[in-house]
Amino acid sequence: MGFQQHGNSELGLSAIALGSKNEYKRMHSDLPEGDDDVLQQEARRNSTRKYVIACATFASLNNVLLGYDVGVMSGAVIFIKEDLKISEVKEEFLIGILSVISLLGSLGGGRTSDIIGRKWTMAVAAVIFQMGSLIMTLAPSFSILMVGRFLAGVGIGFGGLIAPIYIAEISPNTTRGFLTTFPEIFINLGILLGYVSNYAFSGFSAHINWRIMLAVGILPSVFIGFALFIIPESPRWLVMQNRIEEARSVLLKTNESDREVEERLAEIQQAAGLANGEHYEEKPVWYELLFPSPSLRRMMITGIGIQCFQQISGIDATVYYSPEIFKAAGIEDNAKLLAATVAVGVTKTVFILVAIVLIDKKGRRPLLFVSTIGMTICLFSIGVSLSLFPKGSFVIALAIVLVCGNVAFFSVGLGPVCWVLTSEIFPLRVRAQASSLGAVGNRVCSGFVAMSFLSVSRAITVGGAFFLFAAISSLAIVFVYVLVPETKGKSLEQIELMFKNEHKRQGSEIELGDVEVQQLVQDKTVLTD
Repeated sequence: MGFQQHGNSELGLSAIALGSKNEYKRMHSDLPEGDDDVLQQEARRNSTRKYVIACATFASLNNVLLGYDVGVMSGAVIFIKEDLKISEVKEEFLIGILSVISLLGSLGGGRTSDIIGRKWTMAVAAVIFQMGSLIMTLAPSFSILMVGRFLAGVGIGFGGLIAPIYIAEISPNTTRGFLTTFPEIFINLGILLGYVSNYAFSGFSAHINWRIMLAVGILPSVFIGFALFIIPESPRWLVMQNRIEEARSVLLKTNESDREVEERLAEIQQAAGLANGEHYEEKPVWYELLFPSPSLRRMMITGIGIQCFQQISGIDATVYYSPEIFKAAGIEDNAKLLAATVAVGVTKTVFILVAIVLIDKKGRRPLLFVSTIGMTICLFSIGVSLSLFPKGSFVIALAIVLVCGNVAFFSVGLGPVCWVLTSEIFPLRVRAQASSLGAVGNRVCSGFVAMSFLSVSRAITVGGAFFLFAAISSLAIVFVYVLVPETKGKSLEQIELMFKNEHKRQGSEIELGDVEVQQLVQDKTVLTD
């Protein structure tokens, strides 16, 4: 399977030139002769950049909630076990159920965002999560704790799905990868805050400390409410609702020239026209997803596959159960265990910055290769260190270094790029709901890993579990090599056309070349080859 490589083309809708390098040519060709106009253009460029970054930042706040829950629960569960007297099976269930329940939010989030918009779906997510966090904080028993956990999971499913889609739909082509990594950045920030919260409040009594830890997770929801008054609706969703002038108004704020605004709007209108059935007999979205055309099937294999590999390679086991890993290495004191997890959180957060810098310069595939290869080596080495060496200071140091190395490689590629790809490869008509299927696969795999890690570790040892993760991670390398295309610098509409025009390739490179937008007009069907 491969992707046909196209050369730079100057043909297109209304003779508009599009391509990976033409963004810059277009920008500079619009610069007027006078110095004042040049300064105005530069001022607009800076203003646009700041506005889009602000939108991406506010849209990503929901992801802090997911990250915080992941980080805080790794430590809070130590004290929940002591306070509520729960078994190891209930511990696995408590941790893993969030991921399983979040798939309900993911499934509902795609359809909800198509009806009420991307922006207000994020608001619904924040409200549901806030309710869940409050119930968990006040829970007098394990049963009530699980009710709160259920609501928190639904909220996380809604928010985690929509943020990358929203950001991809408002971002300029040349910075879309950079901006779409923001949700992953905020997940990492949330994980770090959760670890810090565990360490900061661990000194309180076991009846109080875990409740404080969970209560702190309510705070980001307040900022999300504020953000709703600042961020606009997605221009692509507005076009789907035939609110063209509103879409143009948003594009004027997120693109650097009037000409570029009209080009983007023309592309979106044409894609939305096809998606709304102007050129073919309209079918329900669910029918298209259940019986996909060959091109949509390839998109779904790529999108859902990369989402599943992100989780079954064991990242949630590393993050949720890092205290268990360090305990297996020889750390026994709870305070020292939680302090070690802070190092994991710091590493995971710092290395996401590498992805931010490189994703639009080097592309998606190179980062995925570095990430999956590095993770495979670290996971295998963790298995070796815990299986072949006795507990002691050497193994403790080695385990901390290797766990930090694993999360670092994850943050460089598989963590952020997974969500970037899923948000940009699907056609406009099915984007939200197809992305929700990818998020469901992600959450199911996350829940499976989180709910089985302790049992698997008891059966084959902690070291054996990491040998298993290393084997799965090695398969991810093959998956990326064979099935993941390079989407750097292309508009969402161009990426859609590339999947439709895919041919068998010779050699090892998968490259999405320049695409003539004129094909959008010529195509008689949406997702047929």
